[in-house]
Amino acid sequence: MIDKLDYMLALAREKHFGRAAEACGVTQPTLSAGVRQLEQQMGVLLVNRGSRFQGFTPEGQRVLDWARRIVGDSRAMREEINALRSGLSGRLRMAAIPTALAMVAALTTPYRERHPNVQFTIYSRTSIEILELLENLEIDAGLTYLDNEPLGRVATVPLYRENYRLLTAADAPLGNRDKVTWAEVAKVPLCLLTPDMQNRRIIDKLLLNASGDSKPTLESDSMILLFSHVRTGRWASVMPSKIAETLGLTETFRAIPIVEPEAVHIIGLVVPAREPMTPLNAALVVEARRIAATLND
Repeated sequence: MIDKLDYMLALAREKHFGRAAEACGVTQPTLSAGVRQLEQQMGVLLVNRGSRFQGFTPEGQRVLDWARRIVGDSRAMREEINALRSGLSGRLRMAAIPTALAMVAALTTPYRERHPNVQFTIYSRTSIEILELLENLEIDAGLTYLDNEPLGRVATVPLYRENYRLLTAADAPLGNRDKVTWAEVAKVPLCLLTPDMQNRRIIDKLLLNASGDSKPTLESDSMILLFSHVRTGRWASVMPSKIAETLGLTETFRAIPIVEPEAVHIIGLVVPAREPMTPLNAALVVEARRIAATLND
């Protein structure tokens, strides 16, 4: 039964029978037969089929919701039994929005000191992708905004406040200022993250409210590319203060507070809202609560 529910999860992720079968390590006929057996057991059609996968029926969507719960609980049970037998071990899969990637080490480093047999896989993803990955059990936890766009069914731990700085060269326009306004920021050549990033949507709203305009001269999904353009002295960017401090950028660039308004958003840990939590996630939540106070000093 669990393997057939896994097939449903793979179909939800891949939206293609062949790729879903490959992800599950079985042949496509095996996966298709497993889904049909599940349909026979339920007495309803779960998947709309044609020459290719065409989505889930309403009944299939409800079964998919249950599959996520059942498969998640099954994995949590196996993880807990393993932890009781040999201590906390395994791989913790996390995803973070690009502007929070530099802060991941503040969480993973003390975590590994307490649990040295745990390995980590870290992905850079948009806030929307993080929630989708959590729902489909492809990651265990994420670092994202907690207070700006809907999160859905997750448990959260606030970690730190994100406020914004104009990152620019000292001899560039506005580079000699102690603070700047969003209206002034809108007038300099900006390189920003792409619009699929929540950070960009936040900045766009602030620029539009202040000046009626938000047209960066360059956009990218790579923070490294943005930094490299600011280094030329011909571009500026808007960055969270935490990332500028953590990466040591304030030693090379000016990181000037942006006011009027002084915007603040909360970055935090998100994990599936499941009780009991998996042992890996439970330990991660404990660590997140422990370090939160230090990140806001």
